[in-house]
Amino acid sequence: MKTPNSYKTNKKNYPQGLLVLEDGNFFLGQGLGFEGSCLGELCFNTSMTGYQEIITDPSYAGQIITFTFPHIGNVGTNLDDIESKKPRLSGVILRSKPTSPSNFRSKIDLDEWLKINKIVGICGIDTRLVTKIIKKGGPQNAIILNGVKNHEDIDKLRKKAQDHIKLNNLDLARTVSCLKPYNWSQTLWTNKNKYEESSNFNYKIVAIDYGLKQNILRSLVSSNFEVQVVPASVNFNEIMNLKPDGIFLSNGPGDPAATGKYAVPLIKKIIKIKLPIFGICLGYQLLSLALGAKTKKMFQGHRGANHPVKDLNTGTVLVTSQNHGFEVESNSIPSNVEITHISLFDKCIEGIKSKNGPFFGVQFHPEASPGPQDSLFLFENFAKMIENNAKKK
Repeated sequence: MKTPNSYKTNKKNYPQGLLVLEDGNFFLGQGLGFEGSCLGELCFNTSMTGYQEIITDPSYAGQIITFTFPHIGNVGTNLDDIESKKPRLSGVILRSKPTSPSNFRSKIDLDEWLKINKIVGICGIDTRLVTKIIKKGGPQNAIILNGVKNHEDIDKLRKKAQDHIKLNNLDLARTVSCLKPYNWSQTLWTNKNKYEESSNFNYKIVAIDYGLKQNILRSLVSSNFEVQVVPASVNFNEIMNLKPDGIFLSNGPGDPAATGKYAVPLIKKIIKIKLPIFGICLGYQLLSLALGAKTKKMFQGHRGANHPVKDLNTGTVLVTSQNHGFEVESNSIPSNVEITHISLFDKCIEGIKSKNGPFFGVQFHPEASPGPQDSLFLFENFAKMIENNAKKK
């Protein structure tokens, strides 16, 4: 009996690969994707699905993702499950060689897609051990070699990882942001198995791109917002000339305190005129800074699609998608800010709102992609906030 094509074993020949951590640990495996080397901060993601969306999330700029789920690549890649035009991460680490794709939407296998997008990867690695190292020692840099020479100097590679720039005090938002403004009108995935265009708008918002995921924009459009996207470097007058009804602060990579050097003064001006603001992930952290709180680097970070978050107002527990390595310090929250959500993993703050105006944000990703859609209603809450603000005016 012949094996169906969709279940054939991947018999590709992979070059030898090497992973070296700055603490001296190293792993031999098989190179994956683009041949060469990459440097970045090592992290892990526990999601079981959505690897293509994760890899194309601009928030991973400067990082090497260790996928804890062993079957990454099994559904191949397609033209729809992408969150940005160009992946910004440094590299990927997989437990096993990707099997031949088994999905009707697949256009190309993961290895070839990584090559096309010039992403260096390695497979055949004990990802459980790598994850344990991160959990015990916290974030550290690493280097991946796809295509190993006969005699690699581990000490030199370790030193190279140690000397690589850290994410602390690093602004990466400007490196991944759009270069010029543009309009977005694409909706969320429909029951017709495609994205659609919409012209049904109730309010206009300006979305500041600190590293936007496209599904956030789709979620905004599906909530009947006319969306104008602007670069991270936008100034107050440029925003006001667009005459928005509200402002959206996007997710993104890097240290919020570093990005805040130019973002926070702008956000404070928006707060002063009481224009409604909704922030997600980095955008939430920047809003928190503008309202008087502080941020810090986390020991491990949250990266996965099954993180429980409690809504303190309703008592409801949301299953959320997350990707962040910084957090808002709980003891820095000023009296005029209310904590609305907390993580049930480690009690870190997952949401805030101002007591003095229409401003709120969440640390998690309500647009999911990948992940559950428990908190998609937050985009509708933003619309209601803008509506109520318009009535007051």
